[in-house]
Amino acid sequence: MAGIEPQSGIMEIALYVGGKSSVDGVSNVIKLSSNENPFGPSQAAQDAVRRSMHEMHRYPSTDHAALRGAIAEVYGLDAARIICGVGSDEVLQFIAQAYAGPGDEVIHTEHGFAMYRILAHAVGATPVEVPERERVVCVDNILAACNERTRIVFIANPNNPTGTMIGMAEIERLAENLPPQAILVLDGAYAEFVEGYDGGARLVAARDNVVMTRTFSKIYGLGGIRVGWGYGPQAIIDVLNRVRQPFNLSNIALTAAEAAVRDTAYVEKCRAENSRLRAWLAEALAEHGVPSDASTANFVLARFGDPDEAAACDTYLQGQGILIRRVTSYKLPAALRITVGDEASCRRVAHCIGLFKAGAR
Repeated sequence: MAGIEPQSGIMEIALYVGGKSSVDGVSNVIKLSSNENPFGPSQAAQDAVRRSMHEMHRYPSTDHAALRGAIAEVYGLDAARIICGVGSDEVLQFIAQAYAGPGDEVIHTEHGFAMYRILAHAVGATPVEVPERERVVCVDNILAACNERTRIVFIANPNNPTGTMIGMAEIERLAENLPPQAILVLDGAYAEFVEGYDGGARLVAARDNVVMTRTFSKIYGLGGIRVGWGYGPQAIIDVLNRVRQPFNLSNIALTAAEAAVRDTAYVEKCRAENSRLRAWLAEALAEHGVPSDASTANFVLARFGDPDEAAACDTYLQGQGILIRRVTSYKLPAALRITVGDEASCRRVAHCIGLFKAGAR
């Protein structure tokens, strides 16, 4: 209609496309396109969902106190400095909504998660893409891109879709040298897959310009319920809670996430299995002439000779009922991101890629 226009930046957003879940004419597909936990949620989380069904007519809590308390207990954090959202994506949205707008700049890296650019446009800010070095975040390049308009720097560590990560010394150097008005956001969606990595929690505790986010969608196997959380300086968390909808998480989601975070034995089991199968898959692909960077997440970025070969392999795998993720939109046209599934799925995808490389087209 004439005269009705969206806010500046909205029409710059390309709609997000998730990983495929089906192929026409193919049944019983192996889905390795969305980095889901192949073992699903823990039994404790499933039991909690069943119990919560009897309270579906009740409104959920507005402060998420029980879940925040469980997260704080398990991770050794201050519950008052935790905020919960509909996936960690919503927490990232709160940050952009509260701290960036027209005239501001939001930095993301060359192969960083697509949502960072989308969030910048959604609030009318300017997204600034910074080059990586061999698919690894480069702190020097980020600092060189900072100026008086920089308000947010988004980093996924481990990164998606590359699987690479940088060490805490580099993250600390970045936080120390950011402009005074800028916030460093450490997106830790895959942090639990890294043994001994706290996702930046100690750095958050020591500084007033760092926020970390986490999700229940990956190692906890709750992608279908959508729960995430953030941890930051009290002043920032207080601001984010002002833009958060009071009933943004359902009773079912809150109950499932609390049970999941407390089941630490299940998380350890999933981390160990992922580590074992990730190493096996990367080695098997390398033996077929398909290298990948050392991944610290629950996927590998398989690199092919050129974009045509990657596209042809994707088409071949779909014909075999195997769904992986094309990452052309991440400026990686010659690569395919492959989720680490269960053992049977890993063996199947490696076998089919081997057949493809041997000439089965």
